[in-house]
Amino acid sequence: MTREAGIVAAMAASTLDPAIQLMQTRYRMALADGWDIRPGAAVLEIGCGQGDMTAVLADAVGPDGRVIGLDNADPSYGAPVTIGESAQVLLDSPLGARIDIRLGTDALDERFDAHEFDHVVFSHCTWYFDSIARLRDTLRAVGRWAPRLCFAEWDLCPNHPDQLAHLLAVLVQGQLAAHWLDTGGNVRTPFSRETLRDVLAAAGWHIDHTQTVDTEGLQDADWEVDAALELASLFQLPGREFLAGQLDVLRSVAAEKGNRPLPAYQLVASQIRPSRSA
Repeated sequence: MTREAGIVAAMAASTLDPAIQLMQTRYRMALADGWDIRPGAAVLEIGCGQGDMTAVLADAVGPDGRVIGLDNADPSYGAPVTIGESAQVLLDSPLGARIDIRLGTDALDERFDAHEFDHVVFSHCTWYFDSIARLRDTLRAVGRWAPRLCFAEWDLCPNHPDQLAHLLAVLVQGQLAAHWLDTGGNVRTPFSRETLRDVLAAAGWHIDHTQTVDTEGLQDADWEVDAALELASLFQLPGREFLAGQLDVLRSVAAEKGNRPLPAYQLVASQIRPSRSA
């Protein structure tokens, strides 16, 4: 069995659509390669969700490494497979012995030793934070536990007109979350690369290098379009003409299936060391 086949087999969602899971796994393997996650490493993952990145990280660190995944969502969250169900399948797989998944757990409530981990990973989870301030506080906290930050997120700047549907879908979800904090949706605070740069600096991180990553073929645009339209149908929008207008545009530009995802970027950052006084 190839590495990617072994990772795919460890995911509960692979029984629903193995082709989609394979594409998602290959994308995350490329992220891990770009971060240079090596065998034997200890990794803390924030926002592990269904465990797609967790499984890839566990493969990367090998049998002598370990991965702890944290997510503040309840195990019952997620559909058609809950994150609790997915976590159990992953833990029961050959990769499970090197994984510890803690659901319903906020990173700010955890206590780890200083530099207990080699890397801390945020992979496509930071738009789920309730606020930029909460993200900044979390980034500052994890800096005590790992000297190296590995990060990936969608880019709000499309590079092709076909990505407009994905962009509008995340902006609509962000605006819904801003007005109704408990929408139950994933996307709550979609921010730009420029905002992230400022947040990282405020949290004590220096960006060592960053690059755009290929998202071609991923299904996330379709998922976010469906989520935006479903959430909008659940909330009344009196006096929210600007949002209603965006929904009209979204419906007009979105395809039923096969919407092109936004570009994404990944980076590696290290802790900022205080300068020595003369």
